[in-house]
Amino acid sequence: MMSPLLSLPGAVPAEGVDEGVAAHYGDLFREQRALADGTGFVDLSHRGVVAVTGEDRLNWLHLLLTQHVSDLPAGLATEALILSAHGHIEHALYLVDDGTTTWAHVEPGTVEALIGYLESMKFFYRVEVTDRTGDIAVVHLPAGSIAEVPEGTVVRETAYGRDLFLPRDALEAYAERTGHPAGLLAYEALRVEQHRPRLGFETDHRTIPHELGWIGTAVHLQKGCYRGQETVARVQNLGKPPRRLVFLHLDGSEVHLPGAGTEIRIADEGPDGRKVGFITTSVRHHELGPVALALVKRNVATDARLLAGDTAAAQETVVEP
Repeated sequence: MMSPLLSLPGAVPAEGVDEGVAAHYGDLFREQRALADGTGFVDLSHRGVVAVTGEDRLNWLHLLLTQHVSDLPAGLATEALILSAHGHIEHALYLVDDGTTTWAHVEPGTVEALIGYLESMKFFYRVEVTDRTGDIAVVHLPAGSIAEVPEGTVVRETAYGRDLFLPRDALEAYAERTGHPAGLLAYEALRVEQHRPRLGFETDHRTIPHELGWIGTAVHLQKGCYRGQETVARVQNLGKPPRRLVFLHLDGSEVHLPGAGTEIRIADEGPDGRKVGFITTSVRHHELGPVALALVKRNVATDARLLAGDTAAAQETVVEP
């Protein structure tokens, strides 16, 4: 589904999973600064939107999600995961309830599988699950933004900003009134700075929540049973996730960024040393320079100097070993 904002001056389309919206509008660092000072907005209309209605919706979702949502107050934002039976992350949902409907935006391309799973778990519960991607677009306003929020718009507000669930046919007019669009590359640069993991970027087929620091923000440790809870409880009690998320400052003298999947090794062992992890997302930040998120083995020393491919990298701890 192609965004009408791709027709704006300077818009360069994103590729891969983010296809359908702009990667940037001609000036990556200006767009990052606009988000950082609260004057920009991001078109996230390629993300999937799911709505759950019915009087049992919160109690029902509570049984399926990693988060405590049975008494979620209207207007309070949260996030949650759906895990496999072995505790591996399958879906990430960014939620808000407006009093009659629970809204969630999810990664592009995951709606069909998510709804398929939810439909299979309805049983006798009075709920309806609807794919609203076709008529609802997600727009992100950064923290501190004073941009207009149209009356009646569902808003998901967090410490990082506000996600608007905007009627898709109002997106173009909203952009004309708001101005200062920023592309996905600017949004991703701030996400990496904020150490926020993203499904499909920081996750693979065996990722568990503890590795990414999603415990506390997307996983409630005192709620009742849900699929994959046994793994969460075991790792929580033993304290030994196999990998951990780190933030990397990359050597700024390199022309090219080491891309996702680039192998990480211990610098003292040289380029032929043992592999201890890999880059998940790398970006150019307007203040920090080239930075990245990466997954490394749990037992890698927190002060170890690393090599991402041929690029020197200094790590900051995100998830404690």
